[in-house]
Amino acid sequence: MSLWSLIFTNLRRHRVRTAIGAMGIALGVATMLSVVGLLGGAVKMFERILRNDAEMVVFEKNVSDLFFSNVPVALVDELERQPFVKEAQPVLFAIVTAPDRPVVTCFGIRAEDGRLKKAEWLSGSADAFHGEDVVLGERAADFLEAKAGDEVELGQGRHKVAGVVRMENGFENGGVFMPLAACQKAFHKEGFSSVVTVALAEGHESKDVKEWIHTEHPEMTALENEEFSRSYSQFKIIKSTAWVVGGCAFLLGGLSVTNTMILSVFSRIKEIAIARVCGFSRAQVAGMIFGESLAVCAFGILGGWLLSMGGLRLLQTIPQLQGYIEPNIGWQELSGAAALAVGTSLVGALYPAWYAARLNPAQALRFE
Repeated sequence: MSLWSLIFTNLRRHRVRTAIGAMGIALGVATMLSVVGLLGGAVKMFERILRNDAEMVVFEKNVSDLFFSNVPVALVDELERQPFVKEAQPVLFAIVTAPDRPVVTCFGIRAEDGRLKKAEWLSGSADAFHGEDVVLGERAADFLEAKAGDEVELGQGRHKVAGVVRMENGFENGGVFMPLAACQKAFHKEGFSSVVTVALAEGHESKDVKEWIHTEHPEMTALENEEFSRSYSQFKIIKSTAWVVGGCAFLLGGLSVTNTMILSVFSRIKEIAIARVCGFSRAQVAGMIFGESLAVCAFGILGGWLLSMGGLRLLQTIPQLQGYIEPNIGWQELSGAAALAVGTSLVGALYPAWYAARLNPAQALRFE
């Protein structure tokens, strides 16, 4: 009988114990993939808020969060006069309160902003987006119980609803769009936006914008969307948190594997002794224990992947969460979770394998 045949025979003989070990790994994998997938999806949604068919974003240098960034709106006109810029759009991010809603995201934009052009208008029209009138995302209209023509209370004032739009992005669909001038006045940021999104003119590269910003406005920074995603501190914190939480879940999975393999060794000490008498070397005995641990790990990885995908799909079907749940699980996340699972399983099998390899066959045969 080959070593792997013996390994799977041992696992089949102790199905419950094998299932418990695999479940520990599965829960760790599922937790990590779910957390990383959910937070990664949230980051992707926020990235799309910034992009809006633009390749670059300009914001104030050395700010911890874009809500604290102040970019002069006059910079938009300067950028659009440059031959390497096709279009520039200012966006002001703010948080506003509403009845029974302490936090509502507010986007201060111009009427020609692509967000409203690409949106599906459920009521009203873009022509009414002026003055202090607002446009509500579909989800915001639901919880504010408002429709086109109504007035809603936002912060310290009341605003007429110019229309209701359906957005693919959950953050935008649950937000309020306010004319830039009105948003600046409401949040005391006259003349400023949080960022300026930049669409490049055909035939030009991002370095043209970067060099111009560095020369003319050194207090600002211009980054390509991918660069911004990699460097933005809040994204780094979110992603790091996801991996730390997932790693903690693997500690529980590792304890489960360790417990399973220890019980496996102590419950068949005589069998291991007979294997040694029949010619198995210490390395083969240790390999058998490590092989069983890796087989349990493989079952756990598969089960955890299925659990995470099923759970995330289920969350996506909940009406209140539609648009907010956008799982982002790629090969990088899956490979990272699998690597941690394998590492956890091998570490968990170290002591059982060492103990089994050091068994004295003569003494082990007398073990009761």
